[in-house]
Amino acid sequence: MSTPLRLSRRQLLRSSSALLALPFLESLGFRRFAHAAPLPARPKRIVFLGFGWGVTRETWFPETHQTGPDYPLPAGLAPLARHRKDFTIIQGCSNKFSNEAHWGSTFWLTGANRYAEPGRSFCNSISADQVAAATLGRETRFSSLQLGTPDANNQGHGPGLSLAWDERGKPLAGCDNPVVAFHKLFSAEDTPLPQRQKMLSEKRSVLDSLAGDLARVKRGLSRDDTDKLDEYAQSIRDIETRLGKDEQWLGIPKPSSPLPEPKPGLAGREEIKAMYDLMVAALQTDTTRVLTYRQPVDTLLKSIDVPYTGHDLSHYERSQGDRMEFSQKKDAAQSTLLAGLIDRLKAVKEPDGSSLFDHTVLVFGSNISSVHFLNNCPTVVAGGGAGLKLGRHLVLPKDTPLCNVWLTLLNGIGVGVSRHGDSTGPVQELIA
Repeated sequence: MSTPLRLSRRQLLRSSSALLALPFLESLGFRRFAHAAPLPARPKRIVFLGFGWGVTRETWFPETHQTGPDYPLPAGLAPLARHRKDFTIIQGCSNKFSNEAHWGSTFWLTGANRYAEPGRSFCNSISADQVAAATLGRETRFSSLQLGTPDANNQGHGPGLSLAWDERGKPLAGCDNPVVAFHKLFSAEDTPLPQRQKMLSEKRSVLDSLAGDLARVKRGLSRDDTDKLDEYAQSIRDIETRLGKDEQWLGIPKPSSPLPEPKPGLAGREEIKAMYDLMVAALQTDTTRVLTYRQPVDTLLKSIDVPYTGHDLSHYERSQGDRMEFSQKKDAAQSTLLAGLIDRLKAVKEPDGSSLFDHTVLVFGSNISSVHFLNNCPTVVAGGGAGLKLGRHLVLPKDTPLCNVWLTLLNGIGVGVSRHGDSTGPVQELIA
């Protein structure tokens, strides 16, 4: 009988490389060591996935009288069956100020009143993701990441726009190409560090000069011109904030990518898959903790052989023929993609043995239900990041502010806010 190999922890810890390579071996006392020094709490993450043109109301929403955990899963969400205990469907929510379906996702995450400022035909406010980014984004390279779509016919929005709006109610650009997004997240900088430092210094000098000029120009201006100049000055301060973030991470290399570079030219279903993979990679490497993705609809339909645009398909109730059937096919495709994303979030393990999904709150929905109906916004929330009651169907009173849900999620991930948009309070029925 051979004598058991006996190694002291001192022998193993003598080499830092050995420590990095070894698993936690109970026979060497690592269990006691782990208990003595618990791992820090895992960070919270939040992801908003928005799509235009709504859903097939007859087959996407559960029956309103079938609430709680034992509701029959409708056909439009059937591909999510394996994750049934990990998401909740919410009915009854809307943005009370929304009055035009063709405005798309403009107010989906803000709940703003476009006429709130007298004399202006449009204004917006900060979106829920950017409220989260102000807190969750302090320790990451990117405070938030906005992904979009080159799909031009996406409910009133053109390419390059995202779901996100800053604190001034200005739209934030979205990266609408998986290859570009990949390089933004993971590719090393080609410009040498000293040159990048010089470029940042030059940008700061320009901003300092502009700030001085603004102070001189402001004297004697009318009220309207003063307001315009103040808005311009705020944009300069926003740039200064971004420069500060760039300086903070200037000498820190980007993480290695856990996935290969996406193939160029992806569209529709394959584009969404690639974006989902990039989102998981961004969260996994802690490059960001806040994500939005304005998903394509028209290119998705084309990729699954649906011969209609998203707009035409959303009017299935007013037409004869096969539009409803194709609308249901779209719902199933979107749900299948979402189920795959949840699979990947669950597969990524955290240092404490939990999964990435356990610390992420995931929102999936649209600003309208179908056709031009702006009430009962389709809303699914998933993941363990916000301490929600999952695995159920929740029906709220008609026209409950959708921002009540956003408020609940924000507080659940540790972003302490008393209100958001047109919210009236958190959704108590959603809190575990």
